[in-house]
Amino acid sequence: MDDIVKQALAKWPNVPHCYGWLGLDARGNWYMRDDGTQAEGPFPTSKGSMLRHEKLIDFIQRNYDHDDEGQWFFQNGPQRVYVELEAAPFVWRIADDNGFAVTAHTGQAAGDISACLLDEQGRLFLAAPVGLGLVHTQDVGLAAEAVEQGLWTPEPVHAGDLPQRFGHVLSPAASRLAMLLKE
Repeated sequence: MDDIVKQALAKWPNVPHCYGWLGLDARGNWYMRDDGTQAEGPFPTSKGSMLRHEKLIDFIQRNYDHDDEGQWFFQNGPQRVYVELEAAPFVWRIADDNGFAVTAHTGQAAGDISACLLDEQGRLFLAAPVGLGLVHTQDVGLAAEAVEQGLWTPEPVHAGDLPQRFGHVLSPAASRLAMLLKE
C-alpha cells in the first residue's frame, strides 16, 4: 500500500466505505460505475466506463487488497472502495516461456499454482497463494500447453462454488444490501 494512503488512513480513520462504484471484469479491466450505471443493473451486466488512465490504474492496482470477509477493495486514501468482480479477484497472464510464469493483472506474481479449475463455461481458473484468478482469454493457449506438459491438471468445478471455496465475494454491494435488509 502506498505511504500516502497509509497517512490518509491514519489522519481520517472513519471515512465511510464505498460500494458498487468500481468493477473488475474477466479481462482485468477496471470500470467506474456511476449512479446511472448502477441503476441499470449489477456488474457486469452494466459495466460503466472503462478506466484508461494508466497512472490511476497503477494506483488502484498497488492499493488492491481484501478484507477478512473476502471482499476485495481499492484503498483510495482513507476510503475503501469495494470492487465488483466479474469472475475472480485476479486475472492471470501467463508468460510465453518454458516456465509458464503466472502474473496477476496487478503485476503481482502468482507464486506456485495449487489448483487448476475448469468451470462449466470452459473458463480456466488457477489458485495460487495470493488468491484465485481467471486465466486471461488471450493466454488460454499457453495454459493448454502447461496442461499438456502435465504442469497443471484441470479439475471440473462449478463457477458458483468458487467464491465459497476460495473465500472471495463477487459483489460486496449485493452482500452489503442483503445485510442491510436483514437489519
